[in-house]
Amino acid sequence: MFPNHRPRRLRQHPVLRDLVRETDLAPSDFILPLFVRPGRGIRKEIVSMPGNFQLSVDTLVEEAGKARDLGIKAFILFGIPATKDAVGSSSWDEHGIVHQALKALREAHKDVLLVTDECFCEYTDHGHCGPLCDLGGGRMDVDNDATLPNLAKQCVSHVRAGADIVAPSGMMDGMVQAIRKGLDEAGFTRTPIMSYAAKYASGFYGPFRDAAESPPQFGDRAGYQMDPANTDEAMREVALDLEEGADIIMVKPALSYLDVIRRVKDRFGVPTAAYNVSGEFAMVKAAAQRGWIDERRVALEILTSIKRAGADMILTYHAMDAARWLK
Repeated sequence: MFPNHRPRRLRQHPVLRDLVRETDLAPSDFILPLFVRPGRGIRKEIVSMPGNFQLSVDTLVEEAGKARDLGIKAFILFGIPATKDAVGSSSWDEHGIVHQALKALREAHKDVLLVTDECFCEYTDHGHCGPLCDLGGGRMDVDNDATLPNLAKQCVSHVRAGADIVAPSGMMDGMVQAIRKGLDEAGFTRTPIMSYAAKYASGFYGPFRDAAESPPQFGDRAGYQMDPANTDEAMREVALDLEEGADIIMVKPALSYLDVIRRVKDRFGVPTAAYNVSGEFAMVKAAAQRGWIDERRVALEILTSIKRAGADMILTYHAMDAARWLK
């Protein structure tokens, strides 16, 4: 078709390579996950996620300041409460750990974007994403419909405390509609919802459960998270959440689901987030520590691939390192 075209001509000079680059990665693409727990002066490194920490509110504010200086201005908060119960009631307590963090961050850093993860696995004593119901025969499951009003309460309380965006992650049917209704009735009609619309029952979440202290005490979450083999189902889930009022769609995990990110972007054309999850991060770190890979090169290649697939924003534990490398 182009008989005289020689692609290597455009690869000979580094400045020319920059000029023809199709995908640019920047710190402004990143949302940094942060884990907050009660106490003061706490900066406890997460063993399976080197360079990431459980933080008390005071050290969380400091960490956000360091990230902000690197050009990262968006954060998603995960709470590790002092107490847990069967329904996760501390998640909507106005004095809860996430509420404290939101108020402190809002006071210290006026121009940042604060997102809150909306689920119950960190707050329940059983580690599942809502109150349980008895199916008989010793089988328990999350009660989908009983979870929805609690999600709305959780979201409203977080927005009152200073959250700019709420991000429901439990994959409950009808969750976006319930949250939108709750926010609107509370007067928060302008608050966007970032829905974990295509969240897979993945093996890549292991380190996160250490970080958030949220492993299920029995069974798993395959009954409400998606089968990794399915992509058509993801399109249906995304369509439902958009119909219910979602403003941003998230695909989680990112690396093994680049095809899903691309399908979501091509079909719906809406703002799309992707979560570069803890297991994806930990694999890179572990291999780099053994000298098997170049951490900087591999991490930036992965993040670029996620953006290239169609993600407008990337939640990633590499955020601070990547921002330094990109300067």
